[in-house]
Amino acid sequence: MKIFVNILIGIAVIVAILAVIALFVKKDYSVTREITINKPKQEVFEFVKMLKNQKQYNKWWMMDPSSRMDFKGVDGTVGFTAYWDSDAKGVGKGEQEIKTVTEGQRVDYEIRFIKPFENIAGSYITMDSVGSGQTKVTWVFNGTNKYPMKLMNLFMDKLLGGDLQISVTNLKNLLEK
Repeated sequence: MKIFVNILIGIAVIVAILAVIALFVKKDYSVTREITINKPKQEVFEFVKMLKNQKQYNKWWMMDPSSRMDFKGVDGTVGFTAYWDSDAKGVGKGEQEIKTVTEGQRVDYEIRFIKPFENIAGSYITMDSVGSGQTKVTWVFNGTNKYPMKLMNLFMDKLLGGDLQISVTNLKNLLEK
C-alpha cells in the first residue's frame, strides 16, 4: 500500500510541475518548412493554389486515401472548402478553407479540426523566385492553444515539422518530375 501511495504522490508532483511550466509557455505556435523547387514561380503557384492538389503531396491528406472527402466552391479561390472525415487514427474530421489568395505569391488557409479534438489553426504557403526557374516554397502552420494544452507548444515543431517537411518534399518531387 505504501508503494501505491508513493506512486500517486509522484504522479501528482509531475502533474503539478507540468501545470506550472504550462503557465509560462506562449499560447501561440508556428512551424515553418521551406524547400526550393526547380520550376518557375507562376507554375508552382498555379499548382499550389488548387487545394484539391494537396491530395498528391500533403502528408496529412495522404494518411488515409479512403477518407470521405467533399468540396464546396471553386478550387483555387477564396471560400473554397475541403471537408474530410476519416476513421483512421490521426486523421479525424475537419475542414480546410482558402481564406486569401495573393496572386502569384501566397495562399492562406483556415483549418478547422472537429474530431478527435476541436481546434482552429492557420496555414499559408508562399512562393518566391530565387533564381532562373527556381521557386522557394515556404509552408507555415500556426495556431493557439489555451492553458493547459499550450504545454504542447513546446513540442509543436517536432510534432508537426516532420510532416510539413515530408509535404514540401513531396511537392518538390511531384513538380520536378
